[in-house]
Amino acid sequence: MRDESGFGLLELLMAMVMLNVGILAIVAAFSSGNSALARANRVSTASALADKQMELYRGADYDNIVFKTSDWTAAIADSTYTGDTVYQSYMATPPAPKALVGTLTNCPAAVPAQACDPSFTVTGPDHRNYRVDTYLYFDTPSFGNQLKTVTVVVRNGDDTTKTLARVTSTFDPSTG
Repeated sequence: MRDESGFGLLELLMAMVMLNVGILAIVAAFSSGNSALARANRVSTASALADKQMELYRGADYDNIVFKTSDWTAAIADSTYTGDTVYQSYMATPPAPKALVGTLTNCPAAVPAQACDPSFTVTGPDHRNYRVDTYLYFDTPSFGNQLKTVTVVVRNGDDTTKTLARVTSTFDPSTG
């Protein structure tokens, strides 16, 4: 018979290598899953903030959907705000029948101040910063009434190049 005294050690070594490969694959899957959950959490929070901002406009009268002049001036001086496709397409030089909505010196009393500010940063319930940008312009569809179109964009507060949520709604003067 041959001497097999070292064969158990080689088997054990091969088994450990295969086990490590399997464990590393599982760790990589958990890491990937954790990253996906973190991103989903940010997107979910951003969507909730966008909906919250849009609800401010839905609760306001048509005539009270405006920006405060000083806040508007600050927003259009910001390259992130003016770099958005909504601003570039409909607000920088509005193509007819689109037009800019006028601004007011003070926010109407019946409207929360946050609704009159086109761009601000807020801390979400997850204790992270989010930037909320609101775009507002007139549009006149072919059937008649001039509508106000509001788009709310929520970006990562730490890296404003990443858009996390976008919500758009139109408001008709005939419905209040």
